Amino acid sequence: MAARVLVVFDLDDTLYLERDFAVSGFRAVGEWLALERSIDGFADVCIGLFDEGGRGNIFDRAFERLGLAADAALVKALVAIYRGHEPAISLAQDSARYLASREREEPLALITDGPAATQGAKVRALGLESVIDRIVLTGALGPGFGKPHPRAYELVEEWAAPFALPLAYVADNPLKDFVTPRARGWLTVQIKRPERVHKVDAPSDGHRPHGVIRSLDELDARLEELMETHRAPARLHRATSS
Repeated sequence: MAARVLVVFDLDDTLYLERDFAVSGFRAVGEWLALERSIDGFADVCIGLFDEGGRGNIFDRAFERLGLAADAALVKALVAIYRGHEPAISLAQDSARYLASREREEPLALITDGPAATQGAKVRALGLESVIDRIVLTGALGPGFGKPHPRAYELVEEWAAPFALPLAYVADNPLKDFVTPRARGWLTVQIKRPERVHKVDAPSDGHRPHGVIRSLDELDARLEELMETHRAPARLHRATSS
């Protein structure tokens, strides 16, 4: 039987592959440019740059690689298309298995960074509104409330209080995902998908997760182990006992 833990998920590279959203966005931009400006092959260039490790100014660099000039207004329009398109994405197979087959009485929650409209479109495309009980889009909270700011975690704690369960955050990026929930007494688990975008190390011990998995198929067993290891600290239950 799985440990009695209320699991809170990150979204990008946790429940689905962030690269899939990027490719979907590049395709939407490429289709618009082909239709409106008769520019072909733009999406493939962007995908190539992304896979090379480029994350900033991809549209500018794609135009440069194609030998084309682009003004700031055009790039701004492409960014809006990228962020605002309805994404063609799907859950990772292990995520779909976990959400569909886990026997639980415990609800699930989600905290995700990024523009609220963009993240909301991802949530809809993945069908998460029907399977996750509390969804917090930090972009909807206003400027400055993205992770690692504590506000999103506080909102989940307030919602989760009646369940009287320890909380666990499952995410991918040690630069921002674990330091706050760990300091608040949550369990933290990093999922290291081979195809993840952010392959970075934790900058300090406080940023490290309590445990690491490669697939959500491993999550319940890992949580059971962590509950045994971290059962003693009273702060683990801080959110539900205050």
